[in-house]
Amino acid sequence: MPGRDRRVDRELARLALPAFLALVAEPLFLIADSAIVGHLGTRQLAGLGVAAVVLQTVTGLCVFLAYGTTAAVARRVGAGDSRGALSQGIDGLWLALLIGVVVTVPCVLLAHPLVRAAGADAPVAGQGAAYLRIAALGVTPLLLMMAATGVLRGLQDTRTPMVVAILGNLLNIALNLLFVYGAGLGIRGSALGSVCAQLLAATALVAVVVRGSRGLPLRPDLAGIKQAARAGVALVVRTLTLRAALLATTFAVSRTAAGHGQATALAAHQVAFTLWTLLSFVLDAIAIAAQAITGRALGAGDRDAVRAATTRMVWWGTVVGAAGGILLAAASPLVGALFTDDAGVRHHLVPVLVIAALAEPVCGVVFVLDGVLIGAGDGRYLAIGGVLTFVVYAPVLALVVALGGGLPWVWVVFSVVFMGARFAVLTRRARGDRWLVTGVPA
Repeated sequence: MPGRDRRVDRELARLALPAFLALVAEPLFLIADSAIVGHLGTRQLAGLGVAAVVLQTVTGLCVFLAYGTTAAVARRVGAGDSRGALSQGIDGLWLALLIGVVVTVPCVLLAHPLVRAAGADAPVAGQGAAYLRIAALGVTPLLLMMAATGVLRGLQDTRTPMVVAILGNLLNIALNLLFVYGAGLGIRGSALGSVCAQLLAATALVAVVVRGSRGLPLRPDLAGIKQAARAGVALVVRTLTLRAALLATTFAVSRTAAGHGQATALAAHQVAFTLWTLLSFVLDAIAIAAQAITGRALGAGDRDAVRAATTRMVWWGTVVGAAGGILLAAASPLVGALFTDDAGVRHHLVPVLVIAALAEPVCGVVFVLDGVLIGAGDGRYLAIGGVLTFVVYAPVLALVVALGGGLPWVWVVFSVVFMGARFAVLTRRARGDRWLVTGVPA
């Protein structure tokens, strides 16, 4: 129905555009740190890069604090239970605080072994450990930011997280410059500046949630925290399978070339993956909107609205994915020059970007349906589907390596087998009705 489609379009725009800006702002923390630390020296920059891998692994596995909270809060909003929605949000904040404290201590105490495990040699490990010991203190604020953002998204507010993310990034740049160069703290100053910015951003977001929870008990509710943790387990498994697939893809690239050719292939892969990630932010913004819209509609018991909204959002995912693919393919001969002067890297990059571009419409469907099913609280299916997808993908990827396939073949397998398997798993579920569970769980 045209009228219903227009309503969904307006709601998508209202939720997805701020979500996209907030998503883009997230990696700018690391980009700003890299740009500032890079002028200190190569070892410092390499140390930052290794420490960032450790931190991103930890925080990436906790993304359920945002996604799971969004779905749970939105469902109660749809059911007209605003007090219950906020109470569930408070439980998510306490869970984030608990996980943050548990994770921070070993990250600080084991900073040097962790960066060595990530592949750093002794000189680089020293710089990486110096950064990680301080930066790990920002893990708890980061997790609180995730949980608070999830609460606000569930309440259909993506604008506040966007504003805080942008202001937090500006503050991060200012503090990094002040501590690194003004105070002469070097790489430790970069870590300290980031922690301060993260702490202030987390405080702002938590304050918004707490202010909206006036009249509700703010003390920890053990039963509610346990429920939030149990709901997050399935999403952790889903996230683990995705990260395992991406790591396996990079490993496959490194194994398909040797010597100088390996460096060229890995450099081209990194540029291609960076551009693929940028397009993914656009699609993920639609998925975040899908989480909020689906959860609210199911909480209200309106299955027809969920079906109609899903159909419309999948259409938008396909269109946006196709548009991104066309831009990526058109720019493929030119965009490499923005990243490198190496003619070999640019030469390898063109076919990879064309392959990635062809798969973008499929990626659009995958991202949107992933968001819809997260919004429906269908985490168990997503976890099982993620494991099955990886089980299908890994042997094919290994076969490409064994046969000596090059970088383009790795991306063909990633685009066709991995994304194709996810497409099959998600569309199969979406066609059925088992995920359309209405109301609020007891």
